[in-house]
Amino acid sequence: MRLRGADILLRCLQEEGVDTIFGYPGGAVLPIYDALYNSDIEHILTRHEQGAVHAADGYARATGKVGVCIATSGPGATNLVTGIATAYMDSVPMVCFTGQVATSLIGRDAFQEADITGITLPITKHNYLIEKTEDVARVVREAFYIARTNRPGPVVVDLPKDVMEREIEYEPSVEKEDINIRGYRVMKGFNTGQVITAVELIKQSSKPVIYAGGGVIAANASRELAHLAERRKIPVTTTLMGIGSFPASHYLSLGMLGMHGTRYANYAIGECDLLVAVGVRFDDRVTGKIEAFAPHARVIHIDIDAAEIGKNVGVEIPIVGNVCEVLQAINDRLPEVEELGEWHATIDRWKDEFPLRYETISEGSLMPQHIVEKIYAITKGEAIITTEVGQNQMWAAQYYKCKYPRYFLTSGGLGTMGFGFPAAIGAKVGRPDATVIDIAGDGSIQMNIQELATAVQYQLPVIICILNNQYLGMVRQWQSLFYEGRYSYTDMAHQPDFVRLAEAYGAVGIRVNTMAEVDQALAQALEVKDRPVVIDFRVEREANVYPMVPPGASLLNMLGGD
Repeated sequence: MRLRGADILLRCLQEEGVDTIFGYPGGAVLPIYDALYNSDIEHILTRHEQGAVHAADGYARATGKVGVCIATSGPGATNLVTGIATAYMDSVPMVCFTGQVATSLIGRDAFQEADITGITLPITKHNYLIEKTEDVARVVREAFYIARTNRPGPVVVDLPKDVMEREIEYEPSVEKEDINIRGYRVMKGFNTGQVITAVELIKQSSKPVIYAGGGVIAANASRELAHLAERRKIPVTTTLMGIGSFPASHYLSLGMLGMHGTRYANYAIGECDLLVAVGVRFDDRVTGKIEAFAPHARVIHIDIDAAEIGKNVGVEIPIVGNVCEVLQAINDRLPEVEELGEWHATIDRWKDEFPLRYETISEGSLMPQHIVEKIYAITKGEAIITTEVGQNQMWAAQYYKCKYPRYFLTSGGLGTMGFGFPAAIGAKVGRPDATVIDIAGDGSIQMNIQELATAVQYQLPVIICILNNQYLGMVRQWQSLFYEGRYSYTDMAHQPDFVRLAEAYGAVGIRVNTMAEVDQALAQALEVKDRPVVIDFRVEREANVYPMVPPGASLLNMLGGD
């Protein structure tokens, strides 16, 4: 049969199991949008390309599938860059399709031309510029294969308009062949000898700690992680990206470690004699001063990406392989233990002495930590939480006790303001039966607040909880602690009326000024089933996130929270 490149593209997407595309049309992608007109694939029209890429990201994180977005050439494509970098830093599987000018015009500074393959080369697993319609099917299959295998990540496919318009003879049966990409092999197996050595170290340890990251979630290895922890009674601390990989309410949970981690997690890292690092990259926000990180511990590092092992912290037992398979192999060889008495007694004492805590700054003030605690209480930990970036993100990480993998979606590596709300839209599209709540700041929510129109159009009952302190809160906190209180351009007292703004878009707006109003506002929001809800929580302006490890300091050198 004869098909246009655009029609072949959509057929291939359906073969890959794609049911949803987030995008924004333009001239260079008109052939694709024409093909979408009668397609079974749902297209979500966002109000900005950055909204589309973050929504595809949130969809991927919440479902475990590959997220898909599309934008036109030039500015449409460049508006995806921040979202692509966000997904790259957090190892999220996505395929981003960008329109491009006709092949005859490439390199001639044509209208809305941009070298998006060159621009995104450092922030993708791979990218393609398709120059022949005959290559469309092969490239699409390769793109999805690369995005989802090994360490996941984003792939960009640039589509010149004439390649999409041209018709060729297309036979799906002929096109279906094994994927064989030169220089790219899917990781299979692992070093069994290293696993055996790791098992012996775990047996010998009297003060072990498991340090789990986003790689556990990406590998669907949460059950294996819990099995290891419970079998050996090993305390578990997670990175920001690892939240949900181990239930935060579990008696072995230490919560998050690092710059804004719990005191007892950081103390445990400082005292442990064995650190089992699983699917992590030893980020600077986790380690603090590297020379002082886990100073007494022998380190086992399990990761599918060999480049991460030994990159930041020296490792005694490196195990490169699929995290789920490696943990299964370790569990098969480990006998169960009854208890690690002294070690658990020490940790329990730290938990008693240094729980997460906060004080009301002034009488009657609305504390942001209290709001997150209430969100947890009313949802019973069953909601998918997305966050923006900054103080709101850290309070959510600290006080929402996430139970499950893929229920806490946040921009960890890049720290992208404006991520949370479009990611919540993507999560709700991918998981329509789930309650989805974006915990936001008044600064970051305005980065992509135009996506309220998207949520209203598609009747997505996402709840946006704005912790409105009328500051760029985290920057203000740093200015308070390290710049002698010089609040240089962080005061945002002139804000829109978020309630009226929500209503202008057709959403529900609620304002909360006191502690007594919090429960009712959240209950009211959860009753709305056909549109988004914006709750403007007018919180204490100068509330800080504690504990806090100053930049470059040891994890034991924490400020506040004591």
